Amino acid sequence: MLFTSLGLSDPILKAITETGYTKPTPIQSKAIPLVLEGKDVLAAAQTGTGKTAGFTLPLLERMVQAQKATTVNKGQPKRHIRALILTPTRELAAQIAENVDMYAKYLPYKSAVIFGGVNINRQITTLKQGVDILIATAGRLLDLASQKMVDLSKVEILVLDEADRMLDMGFIHDMKKVVKLIPKNRQTLLFSATFSKEIKALASGFQTNPSLVEVAAQNKTADSIAQLVHPVDKNKKKELLYKLISEGEWHQVLVFTRTKHGANKLCEYLEQQGINSAAIHGNKSQGARTKALANFKANEIRVLVATDIAARGIDIDMLPHVVNFELPNVPEDYVHRIGRTGRAGREGEAVSLVCVDENDYLRGIERLISQKIKKVVVKGFEVDPSIKAEPINQGGGRGRRSGGGQKSSGNRNNGNGTKKNSDATTGEKKRSNSRNRSRSRNKARSS
Repeated sequence: MLFTSLGLSDPILKAITETGYTKPTPIQSKAIPLVLEGKDVLAAAQTGTGKTAGFTLPLLERMVQAQKATTVNKGQPKRHIRALILTPTRELAAQIAENVDMYAKYLPYKSAVIFGGVNINRQITTLKQGVDILIATAGRLLDLASQKMVDLSKVEILVLDEADRMLDMGFIHDMKKVVKLIPKNRQTLLFSATFSKEIKALASGFQTNPSLVEVAAQNKTADSIAQLVHPVDKNKKKELLYKLISEGEWHQVLVFTRTKHGANKLCEYLEQQGINSAAIHGNKSQGARTKALANFKANEIRVLVATDIAARGIDIDMLPHVVNFELPNVPEDYVHRIGRTGRAGREGEAVSLVCVDENDYLRGIERLISQKIKKVVVKGFEVDPSIKAEPINQGGGRGRRSGGGQKSSGNRNNGNGTKKNSDATTGEKKRSNSRNRSRSRNKARSS
């Protein structure tokens, strides 16, 4: 199947051609026709399979067709927000905005992206000038709505992207508040990396008879990603990482740490070794995070060290290497992490540096993805068998070593200040009470 057979208009096809793509990915070939038919769609696919284009392309086509009918009957309509794309994080919002601009470059639509951490007055000015497509995080959108600076009363299409992450971060109440501001007679597209019971329950409240699209078994990693584990003592991880990057002549390496403090320390070490690096996490200003990501994409820095929450939404063509400097304690986060590479069928490599403390986490990950990950000991970095496993400090004094196989749905805090110097998640089965959930949501809302 080619994009030309999906019923997209010439201006959209021209933009697609300029990206170098000719064939839609499975999620795109299945979702696009359903969206074009005007149906609500509940779609799940693993990270890196092209979900963004899966809703952006048909969304633009729907707007083109609707505007043709409106222009014929009533003349040129006044610009207003016709499509709203809601995302959990700033980085993902910015990434989607880039995609919208790319695919709409030959269309007369104006898009805008709004999120916290930047000047709200500039965003107000942009909205006053008129916007057709709005990409936003819930917190800043509700702030603007409370000031009556944004009008969502004419939204025709609502997209909830990374809905599973929004639930995990405690944004369910904000999502419901936003939906109340939008006409009930709308098309709703819900895209997620997973198809959990919570997601299906969310869809039942927001959608009408949605068409389900799932293109891969949930919690599976892409075949295009070569996964490898290097067993190593904790105190030798930095040296091993440097060896891998320098001797392997790796360029554009995305490295994950468990905490903000750890990201900073690792970045400092790599800089001392002469490797250009930058760290992104919840304590960094939005300007610093945006600049670091832009420099990484432009190959001006070699290594980007990130925590899970800050890395959500990073989309880099042909990213060759992802390194888990520390394994996540929530197995699903491993899938999200390594999904930054091997995107759209391209080859990529995911390397995990695993010390004895993390063996339970590794077993939990292998159970989740239903496969054993190849282990290779690097000469000179053999594990000291006398070292015993110790509890891993997740921040706030809550050390734990077990539980690598616990489920994550609805349990992860936002990593944006909930715990001092920590982006780590707890992996608890449930939040202790609604007060904790509210506090987590309010802390993260500026994302």
